[in-house]
Amino acid sequence: MRKILIIILLFILSNGFCYAQEALDCNKLTLPQAIDLALSKNVDIQSTRLNIEKSRNDINIAKRLQNPYIQMFYNGGKAATDNPNNMGLIQPIEIAKRGPRKRLAQAKLDLMQKNVAFAEFNLKIDVRQAYVNLVAAKSVLKILEDQQKLLQELVDIAQKKYDVGVSPEMDLIHAKMALNQLTTQVNTARTNIDVARYNFNKTLDIQDNSLLYDTAEAYLPTQSDFIFMLTPKPKEIMPDFCTICDIATQKRLDMKIAQQEIEVAQKNLVVVIRQKVPDIEIGGGGIFVPAGSATSGVAANGGYIASNIVNIPLFYQYLPEIKNAKIQINQSELNYITVKNVAINDLHSSYNQFLTAQKNLNYYNDLLLGDSERLLSLSKTSYMVGKTSIADLIFIEQSYKTIMVGYTNALTTYYNSWVDFLREVNDEEIKLSE
Repeated sequence: MRKILIIILLFILSNGFCYAQEALDCNKLTLPQAIDLALSKNVDIQSTRLNIEKSRNDINIAKRLQNPYIQMFYNGGKAATDNPNNMGLIQPIEIAKRGPRKRLAQAKLDLMQKNVAFAEFNLKIDVRQAYVNLVAAKSVLKILEDQQKLLQELVDIAQKKYDVGVSPEMDLIHAKMALNQLTTQVNTARTNIDVARYNFNKTLDIQDNSLLYDTAEAYLPTQSDFIFMLTPKPKEIMPDFCTICDIATQKRLDMKIAQQEIEVAQKNLVVVIRQKVPDIEIGGGGIFVPAGSATSGVAANGGYIASNIVNIPLFYQYLPEIKNAKIQINQSELNYITVKNVAINDLHSSYNQFLTAQKNLNYYNDLLLGDSERLLSLSKTSYMVGKTSIADLIFIEQSYKTIMVGYTNALTTYYNSWVDFLREVNDEEIKLSE
């Protein structure tokens, strides 16, 4: 019995431990997970998607039939003698209006669907950017903490050399000052991570704000790990700008939205013009003359059929509405030209920025990193044997830190410039050549 209880207890504890581990890691997201979470849970995008349902309802409103109304007429007093009373049903019928109104509503639905797709695309890009910035902030902290360890080792070496009388106290003070100065930078870097994390969660915009999400990566991936950030390797070759421009012209959602706005304006003009077409009303009902109102003293019954032509454009022909509808078409066409011009210029800018970021990152990878690491290692060994002054070593260490921070900034710029490039191309599946 005791063995059974022990087994049960161990099972509960092991499951509890696994649950604790899952709870500890459940808020860490890879970049694809962060994008999927935002698309499914982002409050603002959920609200935007409701506009599609509203537009579908607008189609049902546009193709509605007019409701009938009941008409009654009653004669009283001497005027009622031999004059019939009547009661019937009148049905208004719109002529040449319902179809154009429905097509306009459908065009507005297509426009709303494109707007929602554009909002979803921008959300994905915003999540990518916030994700990169958070991982970049962690990377800067990691570099500074590594430098903090190096300076701490330097302080320990200076302390030992001072204790045995082979190094002046000035070297020890110099080393401690450098360490303390770096500590302030570490504190700032930690705060920057908190700010970037909150910005990342603000971009996700999840309804349950009691959960704080974080990135799975502890620092910016380099070399062969670019795939985890959905970014091409820096050695891959960009297509020429004309090819990129052709892709963007076909893919850019803001240009498709501008084109759709022209179509909406054109269909709206048709709806406005059709307002000039008269409508008709048809109806029928019963008529009767009560015995008390008939000179013959005998009640009489019968029926009637009626028709009316209404909304005859005699005094008002909807000319201001038609002029405004034509102006709207002109505005939409001009807006499309503006959107296209801005798109091409922004695309050119982001294209050049990515090429520059790619070149700078390769420069760090190919030349600066290896030389700076070797120089720091040689200088540290030289100081330990008394061939290099502590001032020279601290200067080299600070230069190394500057290069590493610069490398991190180059990585951040590379990732962000790729995100900016995708924002302008509107195509996340674009491939570069090796």
